[in-house]
Amino acid sequence: MKSSFFVATYLLGPALTQAIFPVALNSTFATSGTRNVRIDTGTYGPPVDEVHYFYDQWPIGLAVSKTGRIFTCYTRGTYAYTLGEVISETAEAAYPDQAWNTPPQGLSSVNNGITFGSNDESHFISVQALYVTPDDTLWVLDTGRPTINESGTTSTPYAAPGGPKLVAINLTTNSVSKTYTLPATVHYPDSYMNDLRFDLRSNATESGGGIAYIVDSSNEGRTGFIMIDLATGESWRQLNQHPSTQAISEDVPSYYGVPFYLRQPGHPLGFQPEGLDGAELDQFGEVMYYSALTTDYLYSIETRYLRSNPNNDSLANKRASDNVKNLGQRGGNANGFSGDSLGNVYMLMPEHNAIYIYNYTTRLTEPYVRDPRIIWPDSANVGWDGYIYFTINQLPYQPDWNNGVDRRQHPGLILRSRLPDGASKNTLLM
Repeated sequence: MKSSFFVATYLLGPALTQAIFPVALNSTFATSGTRNVRIDTGTYGPPVDEVHYFYDQWPIGLAVSKTGRIFTCYTRGTYAYTLGEVISETAEAAYPDQAWNTPPQGLSSVNNGITFGSNDESHFISVQALYVTPDDTLWVLDTGRPTINESGTTSTPYAAPGGPKLVAINLTTNSVSKTYTLPATVHYPDSYMNDLRFDLRSNATESGGGIAYIVDSSNEGRTGFIMIDLATGESWRQLNQHPSTQAISEDVPSYYGVPFYLRQPGHPLGFQPEGLDGAELDQFGEVMYYSALTTDYLYSIETRYLRSNPNNDSLANKRASDNVKNLGQRGGNANGFSGDSLGNVYMLMPEHNAIYIYNYTTRLTEPYVRDPRIIWPDSANVGWDGYIYFTINQLPYQPDWNNGVDRRQHPGLILRSRLPDGASKNTLLM
């Protein structure tokens, strides 16, 4: 059933109207007072609509179906469910049901004094990312690594084989159609699957069943890409600990005008090392654009090097490593990526309350939308309706980064903006 919801538009008043895309160089400015003092309005680009408000759980990923259904996920801590569907302006419900979100043996267990996430293949443990392919399948990426509380401090247990998985859900029947698990040689105990993309064309793999590209953004271990052959279920890694996938050490971003340091209970002041995070295919599936979060650099690689399975080709890893391209700086740290039918690569820019576009024709980063409500845009998804949808979760203010004090304020948000130049969902990779 298609969800219905109210969409509100945020108004800043006549002096602070937003520019129409493309953004002019001085479109972020207005004037104030009798002396016409120039001010930064904090806005540019197309209008930003408020689609949904979160009052219970802070959102991470989202996906929008052909019929407009919106699905969201939440990093599991004490939440009752980790995958939900938006059912009204201010409410979500467990999806596909509460049973799938309730592992009978719990979220974690202890083995020889070491805590591991659940190895349950048939229930969701902690869902990090979602994606809807053009065939209207909802793909669910489960890290198998929930956040738990031990002796007053939070921690993320190691993954146990079976817990980390990729699950396909048929949105017509609302039932699970396929589950892919990963061997310990591909998904390590300290891996953390962060995002995913798909190429379902029959020529993408020898098996003809398409391929999934998964980001491993592990802060503790080996960053890189994980690929799954969707026909055979075989999986492999590429760009393991390649410099392009790793965080810049001692990076100090500024969020909303304040320099940010990591302040965790029981630890000295530090830095937030976020490795490989954003990833997006070009519209033809031939190039993957990607970057770590805590870096200002954007990289790309032809996907044929990622699709090459090192189990079958002893030089596959070297070819991949040798063919990474540094596309230069893009103007700040970037979080999640998305893409559209025109090949625009959208990069969520938490330092700037903005979303930028990488234009592969001009090889430049271009402004798309900026708004004061964009307080940590975490995940984005282009819909079939000509809008890009993105979640807002105020992540820098979470207690684990602020000496245990939760400085966030509900509600979290789903926002959306109209895509430029008539762009829509890319449907070429079928």
